[in-house]
Amino acid sequence: MEHQTQILIVMFTYLVFLIAWGLYQGRKVKNKADFAIAGRSLPGWVAALSERATGESSWALLGLPGAAYATGLLEIWTAIGCVAGIVTAWVLIAWRLRDEAEKYQIESFTQYIAARHGETGKQIRVVASFTIVFFFFFYVGAQFLGGGKTLHTLFEIRPAIGMLITAAIIIPYTIYGGFRSVVYTDMVQAIVMITALIVGPIVGVMYVANHPELFASNIGEALRLAGPSYTSLTGSLSGFAAGVALAGGLSWFFGYLGGQPQLSMRFMAIRDARQAKKARNVGIAWTLIAYIGALSLGWLGIAIFGPAGLSDQEYVMPAVLLRIFPPAIAAILITGAIAAMISTADSLLILSSTEMSENLLPGRNPSDEKRSLLRCRIITVLLAVIALGAAYVSPSQLIHTLVGYVWAGIGGTFSVVILLSLFWKKYHGRAALATIVAGMVFTIVWISTGLDRLITARVTTFLFAGLVAVLTTLFVPKAEA
Repeated sequence: MEHQTQILIVMFTYLVFLIAWGLYQGRKVKNKADFAIAGRSLPGWVAALSERATGESSWALLGLPGAAYATGLLEIWTAIGCVAGIVTAWVLIAWRLRDEAEKYQIESFTQYIAARHGETGKQIRVVASFTIVFFFFFYVGAQFLGGGKTLHTLFEIRPAIGMLITAAIIIPYTIYGGFRSVVYTDMVQAIVMITALIVGPIVGVMYVANHPELFASNIGEALRLAGPSYTSLTGSLSGFAAGVALAGGLSWFFGYLGGQPQLSMRFMAIRDARQAKKARNVGIAWTLIAYIGALSLGWLGIAIFGPAGLSDQEYVMPAVLLRIFPPAIAAILITGAIAAMISTADSLLILSSTEMSENLLPGRNPSDEKRSLLRCRIITVLLAVIALGAAYVSPSQLIHTLVGYVWAGIGGTFSVVILLSLFWKKYHGRAALATIVAGMVFTIVWISTGLDRLITARVTTFLFAGLVAVLTTLFVPKAEA
């Protein structure tokens, strides 16, 4: 109970600060461009920290340590796939997208694709925006569900109440400050997250070194229960099964190649080329440190608690921190895990409202800045309320399935579109439109028929969308401008 009280006090203080900080940053929002893309004026280090907080969310602090705790060394392949994708994005794609955003003066993700392929721009904006808004709408709902689950686990708050609390934290500063508030609150969360992922493993190793008997008994139990699977890079699998397991981990690479709109918007919002280089360095350094720390926390959990010591594997990070730190310090670091979930929800919400306002709803008047800004804020409110309602009434499995479509369908499909738009001059609007439609339809069919269990859609969607893109570019004529 003492732990819960201290965590609650720290979390409440932190979240009040977060809301106040977001509202403070929102004072600088004067027009729709500020609301949608922070006026394309972000310092590089801010953009990088925001991109990393949004890209990892609670995955880096809850999901990946939990997977490492459950599977041992096998989870290294997932980390390699993610890190390779993130590094590739920062080295090859980020600065190019920044330059393209400045060249075309865009304010949304699909606006860039439409501007790049102007001959079919209108159709691309409608189809791409509808796809993103539909799936991200449910993704926002999933974040509300996740917030409710986390608060229930830590404080035994009813999940329904926890979802309301999560929404109440996110909505005010997102409505007021839009993308700018979201980015600067993400920056704070990225600092808290990386602190937990640096300090936690270091102190954890010292704790285990001072308790050799605990280490020996729990590692021995792990080897007895799971055999060599914990210490095998293939999870003791062999042949085709090992190949599938490794491909599944490495497949996370494809979703990072410009295809996640909430991440690419951070690239596009960087102030200038000099800041883009700073962002690249910060983003890559943060990633390398974070993934090493996340895996280490999971493996420390095996040593401290044994393979069956936790009822929920994704609770390993807070459980380890509560064991090795005094409650007050642990509370600060655990709060990073809760806040990390917020960094994804607010980003998805603002991106969805921008796409809907710009490309799907009638009555847009670009010349009236005040009306356009008000319109964006109203749509943000409506989307947040409806997403919260959907999270209450939709089965959690439905939400989970639709979130699976996001990384494969949105990430795999739009990665192909972005890569070819940046690197292949022959790639044209009709091919881009065909790529988007084919990639999303393929993903839905592949996952709904159960084939995803054989070969992950994160691989097959990228390959299929790429094939469609190449064939339509070569054999379908470019539309007349």
